Amino acid sequence: MKMTRRFFASLLIIVAPVFLFVAGSGGENSKRSQYFAFIGTYTSKTDSKGIYSVHFDSSTGGLTSVAAAAATQDPSFLTVAHNEKYLYAVNELSEFDGKKSGAVTAYSLDPKSGKLTQLNQVPSGGADPCYVSFDKTGKYLLVANYTGGSVATFPVAADGRIGAASAFVQHTGSGPHRERQEGPHAHYIATSFDNRFAFVVDLGLDKVVIYRFDPAKGSLTPNDPPFVKVAPGAGPRHLAFHPNAKFAYVLNEVNSTVTAFTYDSKNGSFSTLQTLSTIPKYFTGHNDTAEIVVHPSGKFLYASNRGHDSIAEFTIDPASGTLTPAGDFPTQGKTPRNFTLDPTGRFLLAANQESNNIVLFRIDQSTGALTATGQVAQVPAPVDIVFVHAK
Repeated sequence: MKMTRRFFASLLIIVAPVFLFVAGSGGENSKRSQYFAFIGTYTSKTDSKGIYSVHFDSSTGGLTSVAAAAATQDPSFLTVAHNEKYLYAVNELSEFDGKKSGAVTAYSLDPKSGKLTQLNQVPSGGADPCYVSFDKTGKYLLVANYTGGSVATFPVAADGRIGAASAFVQHTGSGPHRERQEGPHAHYIATSFDNRFAFVVDLGLDKVVIYRFDPAKGSLTPNDPPFVKVAPGAGPRHLAFHPNAKFAYVLNEVNSTVTAFTYDSKNGSFSTLQTLSTIPKYFTGHNDTAEIVVHPSGKFLYASNRGHDSIAEFTIDPASGTLTPAGDFPTQGKTPRNFTLDPTGRFLLAANQESNNIVLFRIDQSTGALTATGQVAQVPAPVDIVFVHAK
């Protein structure tokens, strides 16, 4: 009996530290599942005050505690610094500081409260900036000016402030759609995985314009080849790469299609594979697409439809990169301006601009199908969503 007690006592000594380690790991994992989802909005002609935050728990899919994070005009698109200390927004304005330009605003970010404090604000170089992203070094912001039909790059200092533009390029030309393509409309800009190229999707020109990007200078110079075309009048809006960097997908806003490409990373060129509709054949109403996202698994592609008010799903052939339609899912709101996947790839958040809500969907990891979870956050005129770890 004594030996048995000594045995169990020694066992407890061995188990106790393990238990403490596991408990500590669980607490750390719990912390890692907590995020702030920051939402860019349109303030013009709405009740929105600017940028909002929503608490998101990736372990449960809970959306709680909607709060105003920063008051500013039309902060439509957002991006976050690699260290998550700073957040940046484009102010989608036609005039700023007495010029035909929008603005780009830098904020410091409090990971405990979700509050944003403005650091500085600079002109974007053209009217109505509608997209902002970081290069892969995190040292430069890249901005697309929609109405201005131009793009610019801006250095970011160690303290998060935005410097004077290091590059500016004005696009010229037009497309066959008289109302939508009367001039250039840069709608997206981002760098390649290796940071050697910058891709600009121009809705007015029916092109993905390709630049060589110098991460030491933040400069943009024409590539050879200088662009790839989509169908005349397609009106390309956004681009998404496959995780393997061999394929890319362009969402065409005006004719509601997605075009698949192969990508050659050696010279930054694209070759067209196929083009498919994002809306079902029976739908005869007006539709504009908005966002395109490839699932981190590389198995699924999603695109949002404004008009049909849905997320279209496609499966991706891993060998060829071609797409197969896999259905569409109502966003349970009106005008899904944009959507994003959470950092775990388990959830999709759809931002319904005209119904003022963000609806959460669970992603089936084997089929890619979306199922509404019942979690809805009320946010005025939501446009873009980015995630930051909460502390």
